[in-house]
Amino acid sequence: MRLPLWLAQHIAALRALLVFTVLLGLAYPLAFVAIGKLPFLSERSDGSIVTVDGTAVGSRLIGQAFTDADGNPVRKYFQSRPSAAGDGYDPTATAASNLGPEDVVDTADRKSLLTQVCARSLAIGRLEGVAGSRPYCTSDGVGAVLAVFRRDGLTGPVTRVVSVNQTGAPFLARYDGVPVAPARPGVDYVAAGGVITPIRGDAPAEPVVPADAVTAGASGLDPDISPAYAELQAPRVARERGMPERSVRKLIAEYTDGRALGFMGEPGVNVLELNLALDRG
Repeated sequence: MRLPLWLAQHIAALRALLVFTVLLGLAYPLAFVAIGKLPFLSERSDGSIVTVDGTAVGSRLIGQAFTDADGNPVRKYFQSRPSAAGDGYDPTATAASNLGPEDVVDTADRKSLLTQVCARSLAIGRLEGVAGSRPYCTSDGVGAVLAVFRRDGLTGPVTRVVSVNQTGAPFLARYDGVPVAPARPGVDYVAAGGVITPIRGDAPAEPVVPADAVTAGASGLDPDISPAYAELQAPRVARERGMPERSVRKLIAEYTDGRALGFMGEPGVNVLELNLALDRG
C-alpha cells in the first residue's frame, strides 16, 4: 500500500529529525566532552582555573576586578580593563555596552560613552600620578560637548550655546562670541534644535592613559590588558610592594603574550597571572 504523499513527506522529515537529534544532540556533544577529558586538554576544558594552595582564585580566560569591598583599586595589584558584563566580569551576563563613538550626550538615565571614558581616564590619571586628560573631555571628567543653536537652524549666526553634560560652570566661557550656559536637567537639547558639537580641547592627540584602560571589551570578560596599560601601572605597583621597578617591568614582559599566529590581534598581558607572580615574589 502506497502512503499518501503528504504522509510520506512527514515521515521522512521525522526520520531526519531523529537522525540529526542523535548525531548533533547526543553524539557530537558527548564526543567533545570525551575529547576534553584527554590529559593535555582537561585543564582548558574545565575553564583554565588557577588555584593557589588548592583554592581557586580565578581563570586564565576570564578577567576579574582587583578591588576592595568598596570597589576601590587595590594599589599593589595591576588593574584590569573595565567590564560591562553585569556588575563587572560576570560570566553569566557577558556583554558589551553597545555604545558607539557618537554616544556623547548624557541623559537622566545614564552617562554617555564619552563621559564614561573621560571619568575613567581622569580616575586612572589620579591613581597612577599621570595626566588623565583626553581630547573631547572636560577637566572635571565629562564629555566636552556643546549644543549650538543658530538663527536659521543649521546656518546663520549662533544665538545660544549650552554645555549639555554640565549643570554647573561650563568648561568653556564663550563659543563663537556667545556665552556658554550650563544644561538644565531633563532638557533634550537635540530635540530643541541644538547641533551637538564636541570640542576637542588642548589634550594631547595620544593620551597618556591608553584606550583599553577606559573602554570595556566586547565580551566584558577580557583577562588581558595591553602592554602599554601594564607599563603605566608598573611604577605604582613597584612602589606599593617596595620592589625595583625594573623587576616589575621584567615580569610584565614575561607575562606578555604575542599576536596569535604572529599577526592576529594585539599583544596582551594576563592580569591574573601577573598579579599572582608578584605575590609569589
